[in-house]
Amino acid sequence: MHTPTPTGFAELEYASKKRQTRREKFLAEMERVVPWALWLAKLEPHYPQSGRRGRQPMPLHRMLRIHCMQQWFSSSDRPMEDALYEIDSIRRFAGFGRVTEALADAPLLNFRHWLEKHQLTEMLLATVNDHLKDQGLLVSKGTRVDATISHAPSSPKNRDQARDPDMHPTKQGHQWYFGMKIPVGADVPSGAVHSVTVTAAHTADIVELPKRLREDDQVIFADAGYTSDEYKKGSRHPGLRWGVHDKRKPGKNLSSRPRQRNRQYASVRARVERSFRIIKCQFDFRKTPYRGLEKSTAQVNWRVGLANLYLLRRPWMAA
Repeated sequence: MHTPTPTGFAELEYASKKRQTRREKFLAEMERVVPWALWLAKLEPHYPQSGRRGRQPMPLHRMLRIHCMQQWFSSSDRPMEDALYEIDSIRRFAGFGRVTEALADAPLLNFRHWLEKHQLTEMLLATVNDHLKDQGLLVSKGTRVDATISHAPSSPKNRDQARDPDMHPTKQGHQWYFGMKIPVGADVPSGAVHSVTVTAAHTADIVELPKRLREDDQVIFADAGYTSDEYKKGSRHPGLRWGVHDKRKPGKNLSSRPRQRNRQYASVRARVERSFRIIKCQFDFRKTPYRGLEKSTAQVNWRVGLANLYLLRRPWMAA
């Protein structure tokens, strides 16, 4: 983990601890696998420069680390600022050696708006995937396609007395949901997400299917929500293997062979759920924290990129 050189009794005492907490172990792993230098090189040309007058911007490397911790620990701006005061591991990961160095309020809201304004989170996700390719962890020519629903507040008890206009209801099975949908395309052997978009929850899955495929893909796996005779016939021309589940017709059951084929496809397709588990459970993104698809898209890109690094952290460190 990036830590300042011990210069006082508090730093020496911290460095001589006998046991690391789970948070410290997690941050130490992320310190190793996150491509900090690549991210900083992408962001620095857009970052506000220091001037002679007025408040000087906080160094980019510190803001980037603080914003990553917000995604990992699902922390809003004020709790993260409080954590910089109270928790040594978080303060040291951000690059602050002492509490007095972190006393200046970090402009977290401005930093998030800056990322959204310049659409930088999509670029950072692409940088992560390029980095994983260079490490030999994204070499497949197959894609798993799936989608998950992220809830949004459905109550109109707010200032505008209205729901978020970008979010919509949808029915899945016998259950109704209100929010947005996150369709992803994931690499077959690794499970890392190589492409993602954010849509309203009522958008049909099949609409996003062509957008989730890569040009050099040779096989596709998806559930029955992506069944399409048109796309199935079209896949034969480029030589794409069609691994999409067969859907039973109304009033009829599938025969034994399609059922067996669906089970084989499911054993491969279901691995994309690991990325959803990390995003929704590990990083606590079960509900969207902001209104509108634009802000939510920026958050999803961030969490997907960090989830890819977390998912492949052990193979990366072993390599």
